[in-house]
Amino acid sequence: MAEPRREWWRGAVIYQVYPRSFADTNGDGIGDLPGVTEHLEHIASLGVDGVWLSPFFTSPMKDFGYDVADYLGIDPIFGTMDDFDRLVEKAHRLGLKVIIDQVYSHTSDLHAWFQESRQDKSNPKADWYVWADPKPDGTPPSNWQSVFGGPAWTWDARRHQYYMHNFLKEQPQLNVRNPEVQEALLSVARFWLDRGVDGFRCDALNFSMHDPALTDNPPVLTPGKRTRPFDYQHHFFNQSHEDIPAFLTRLRQVADSYGDDRFLVAEVGGERANEEMKLYTQGPDRLHSAYGFLYLYADRLTTDLVDRGPAMWPGGPGEGWPSWTFSNHDAPRALSRWVEGRDEKAFAEMALLLLMTLRGNVFVYQGEELGLPQAKVPFERLVDPEAIINWPETLGRDGARTPMPWKADNGFAGFSEAEPWLPVDPRHRALAVAEQEKDPSATLHLARRLIALRKAHPALRTGSMTMLDSPDHLLLFTRQEWDENLLCAFNIGHDPIAWRPPAGWGVVQAVNCSDPWPGELPPLAGLVLSEPR
Repeated sequence: MAEPRREWWRGAVIYQVYPRSFADTNGDGIGDLPGVTEHLEHIASLGVDGVWLSPFFTSPMKDFGYDVADYLGIDPIFGTMDDFDRLVEKAHRLGLKVIIDQVYSHTSDLHAWFQESRQDKSNPKADWYVWADPKPDGTPPSNWQSVFGGPAWTWDARRHQYYMHNFLKEQPQLNVRNPEVQEALLSVARFWLDRGVDGFRCDALNFSMHDPALTDNPPVLTPGKRTRPFDYQHHFFNQSHEDIPAFLTRLRQVADSYGDDRFLVAEVGGERANEEMKLYTQGPDRLHSAYGFLYLYADRLTTDLVDRGPAMWPGGPGEGWPSWTFSNHDAPRALSRWVEGRDEKAFAEMALLLLMTLRGNVFVYQGEELGLPQAKVPFERLVDPEAIINWPETLGRDGARTPMPWKADNGFAGFSEAEPWLPVDPRHRALAVAEQEKDPSATLHLARRLIALRKAHPALRTGSMTMLDSPDHLLLFTRQEWDENLLCAFNIGHDPIAWRPPAGWGVVQAVNCSDPWPGELPPLAGLVLSEPR
């Protein structure tokens, strides 16, 4: 029986580029769009289906592009609209889809919409942001806390009101419930679809609507380590409102009007992320996929952690499609979170195989194909507001955002001719692209083989996933599609594990184990085996 037509994005591998740190072509120490275009051949050589670009829009860079001052403009540090058009054209010529960020929950305080909104209570955009009167004692209207620390409210003397911000005070909250705001945001989506993008990654989507009654959030009473005031509350009322899915349906209608090959994926974090990801992707008229922070914020890789993924997405009727990522610009690199003193190269390669065998789409963060560890950034070089506020309690985001190493012998690892905005970690030089290209045993070459493996096997790309009972540190699951049945086995522990594959099953891919048959699986070994037919 012939395989039915499958959407390009279902089971796809998408490569995330953080443009600020990818490649600098004009010598200012900051990556730019021409730098991405210049290295698209590297991305295409991995065999991925598409590229996701983190924000490059006009911004004062208080949150490095996630504080958008003009949704329709390119920030000059990244280039021009012509540069963007050339990037899209070349990517498409190389067979790569282009996904860009859309930030619909908030803007920069320098956005023209907010500048107008804050003038008074009666201007045409007065209700485009979330404004509220103080309590009788002058304090904020609710107890809501910002992700980056402190109240989620800032006083504005012009309106004699507080405005809401779930993140920095320079990121005022849009009133996405307002129909005019929705129309404006949908017009933004049309603008970029008209320029040829293939879809959107919707940032912090569950923050886009709140409880209009401004009900106080209840406290978290269970014990546990907390590094921010934000962590002391259940976020039932400052986000995650039940009206969000109706807006997503409108966004999906816009995307579908450009053809059935556009792709919409949501970023959804927080304690209710599991149910919200399912809600935002349920049925045929919402988003195509969603991802959360199950793996991104986990400090250890365990069998229980991996088990939770397929348990969340069992594949029931009307269910959406998951996406997974181990690392991105918002979290310390998985290698450094999970390696626990073991061999970094071996761990990076085992983790790549694990990622490629998960059911859903997978995002590969720039440098993950090289096995980059989290960079060490001294306090005096930190620029990320979250890293600075929480130092030294967390690894921070700066260490995941340092420049991509292209050459080992260049002054700044081939990223720039000038001092980069974040320092190059000396450990990254030996892992540079040019160095790994010369070494057949390098992680880069294995990454290409593993992505090709996923594309070659329907069971890995779109098949079902069933977790199997196994001893501690031995991770076993099957992937099945049509008449193909694969068994995936991983020793994620520190010691060998006694285990034999079922009789007759053949090795499709082995990582960190040259011979799986002696009766034990070495530490950090990964296997994909096929059932005999």
